[in-house]
Parts: sequence; C-alpha cells; structure tokens
Amino acid sequence: MRDHAQKSGDEDINMTPMLDIVFIMLIFFIVTASFIKEAGVTVEKERASYAEQKTKASILVAITDNDEIWINKRQVELKSVRTVIERLQAENPQGQIVVQADKEAKSGITLDVVDAIKNAGVEDISLAAEKT
Repeated sequence: MRDHAQKSGDEDINMTPMLDIVFIMLIFFIVTASFIKEAGVTVEKERASYAEQKTKASILVAITDNDEIWINKRQVELKSVRTVIERLQAENPQGQIVVQADKEAKSGITLDVVDAIKNAGVEDISLAAEKT
C-alpha cells in the first residue's frame, strides 16, 4: 500500500518545457509583429496607374471629404499634426508615413498636412492611391 502511495505522488507532469515554449513563441510574435498605426476612417482614394504597394507603411494619416484629419483613430487639428507625427515617429523611426486623402478633400488641406509632416522631420511621405 505504501509503495502505491509513493508512486502516485512522483507522477507529476513537468510543465517547465511547455512554459518555455510558450514564452519563446510569445517573444517571437512580439518581435516580428508590425505595429501599424491606422488612421481610423476610410477614405475614397484617387485611382492611379503608377500606384505601388508600400511594405513599411506604419503611420497612416487620413483626410476625409469634410477636410477632417485623422491619425491613429483620433481626429486631429491641423496645428497639432506635427506634434502627433513627431511622437509616433519616435515610437517607430523606421516606419513610413502614408497620407490617405479622400478624392473630395481640398488639395490645400492635403498640402498643409504634408508640410506639417515635413516640419516634424519626416522626409519619406507617400500619398495613397488605388491602382487602376
């Protein structure tokens, strides 16, 4: 009877290898995940035959047909675009910025947003278009 009680106590499952694998997978997914800052609204983009896919686009700036500016799912005033872009660029220095302007948006507001982004120290700015 005693031998049976001792054997059942020694038959615990060792969870350490499984936990090691789970932590390694967690670290892998965190490191390889691309963190894309979405604009928060959908816009109807212009069509262009020269449009190309950007792989490192991480910050999206949207300009709606009502000339509203959206960055990171928040509506932003034109005067604060520079500070928001500086903060987001500090979080992801290798990321590119893509401006998604609605085809009904005024070109003046689009140029003002691009100027604010350039004043934030960003040189790699792309304008979004749909490929025809």
